[in-house]
Amino acid sequence: MSALDWLNTEAFTAFGQHIMWSDMIGNTIGLIALALGWRRSVLTWPAQLLSGVILVGAYASAHLSGGVGKQLLVIGVAVWGWHQWTRGRRQAQDGSIAVRFATWKERGWLLGGAALGTLAVGGLFTAFPTLSWSPWADAYIFVGTLVAMVAQARGLVEFWFAWLLVDLVGVPLAFSSGLAFSGLVYVIYFALVLWGAHDWWQRSREPRPALEGVAA
Repeated sequence: MSALDWLNTEAFTAFGQHIMWSDMIGNTIGLIALALGWRRSVLTWPAQLLSGVILVGAYASAHLSGGVGKQLLVIGVAVWGWHQWTRGRRQAQDGSIAVRFATWKERGWLLGGAALGTLAVGGLFTAFPTLSWSPWADAYIFVGTLVAMVAQARGLVEFWFAWLLVDLVGVPLAFSSGLAFSGLVYVIYFALVLWGAHDWWQRSREPRPALEGVAA
């Protein structure tokens, strides 16, 4: 049995739900990645990368093309975000990642991109029903995850609210797709998102250090 085959086998059954190894391990690492993001640690990105690799198998086994695509995006954006945070990790006074609220222009781009992206991906899934049994929810999560990770890579507080909106659809979809552990982790995500949003909100209000050679 290959590692991929093993990951897609059942780990245990709880309350009538079959828990797969890939679902459990991938989402546990994803939960750790979110906690590291809350702490503004650059390690959040390699953790998200590993989580995405494992969860590709979980979503493929549930025949959720949007979920597979989402994890492929997670992998790609994690590499980019890792580079972004490594390059800018000394922007805050304590040597950690500096965070801020998005400008109204940036919010417009994020919202517009989310709306257009969801329409495009949802239309694709609707035109080809074999790609997903729940096209619009799948498309919403697919695009919402991309928006959230791009906002995170740019150090925007709005990234937490994007994750919150993704979770509102992700929880029922995960349970109805047989990915019970994903559904449970999404619930835990909800609590972490609230705490993380509060922490980044407070951090965004801290004064930035004056540039060297410039009068304060």
